[in-house]
Amino acid sequence: MEVNRTIRAYIQMLRNGFSPDHMTYPFLLKSNSRLMNRKLGGSFHSSVFNEMTERDVVSWSSMVDGYVKSGEYSEALEVFDEMMRVSNAKANEVTMVSVLCACAHLGALNRGKAVHRYIVDKHLPLTVMLQTSLIDMYAKSGSIGDAWGVFCGANVKETDVLMWNAMIGGLASHGFIRESLQLFHKMQESEFEPDEITFLCLLAACSHGGLVKEAWYLFKSLEKSGAEPKSEHYACMVDVLSRAGLVKDAYGFISEMPMEPTGSMLGALLNGCINHGDWELAETVGKRLVALQPDNDGRYVGLANVYAINKRFGAARSMREAMEKKGVKKVAGHSIIELNGMRHRFIAHDKTHLDFEKIYAALHLVSTWMDLNVDSENLGLS
Repeated sequence: MEVNRTIRAYIQMLRNGFSPDHMTYPFLLKSNSRLMNRKLGGSFHSSVFNEMTERDVVSWSSMVDGYVKSGEYSEALEVFDEMMRVSNAKANEVTMVSVLCACAHLGALNRGKAVHRYIVDKHLPLTVMLQTSLIDMYAKSGSIGDAWGVFCGANVKETDVLMWNAMIGGLASHGFIRESLQLFHKMQESEFEPDEITFLCLLAACSHGGLVKEAWYLFKSLEKSGAEPKSEHYACMVDVLSRAGLVKDAYGFISEMPMEPTGSMLGALLNGCINHGDWELAETVGKRLVALQPDNDGRYVGLANVYAINKRFGAARSMREAMEKKGVKKVAGHSIIELNGMRHRFIAHDKTHLDFEKIYAALHLVSTWMDLNVDSENLGLS
């Protein structure tokens, strides 16, 4: 593998008594960012970066990109902040693409907007890649209007399929199902060939919109295009059918797939069975999920809930006992909100936040206000 050869050459260079210079490190950082072992890659990445005496925009950008590729998005933004604070190097398009990717994954809208302002203020060229990154960031951070603004500001002749995919997927994830399908037709009229990601975005849109007929059409169109549907495409079809209550069709579809079902596929089907009251199939699917993912706490809880709803409390208890016996612990769900550029994490009944008393007071005030509104409506005073 080329990455490993680069790192081995660097180690051999050190063993032979040669010292690296400012030309050595950028190549190492780029190679290291592609390491498959994220933990090892992140450690080596930081080590190389800290040894550098001269850091230019390439080395800073490689460092940010390395953290992004390792899934350490907050750390990526910290490195970018340090670059802006202590370095004379000016961020370029490559830097901004990585930073926007970090913002998108964190849902950090305010940070993303600040990056957009920097791009405009510094007159950085709005390349297709940068515009696509802006659209993706705005869509994933909840500001679909800003995403649409960036998309509409682009010259159609200079766009590519990735930009169209970002906008189609963004519209779909925000519930603009018909609009995403209309944009797909506009994409075809503009003579852009859809790829596998395009169909994945559209199938996800159909899933959210309950459009079974359209989903089948798209799935068959994907097959006719010569592309082989991936696991994600099959998962979307299962989700479409399950949400629409066609759970037996979904189970049949899974049985005929050329691959084994994933946990997400069976999970979508289980939810469909529960929502539409097919308890017999729910139990079958639930058992398959536990067997497939024995270390996943949600699979035991899901099957236990199926039993509990049907008043089979002994069976529900046995599932929780099986969890304890195998040492599987339930992980608490949490929510994250961004306020003034800072991210705050909460779990149910959380009292660890420094301002938890003020937060609960505000929630109580909102709850009381909502109750008063309901009472006013019931009395015909509204």
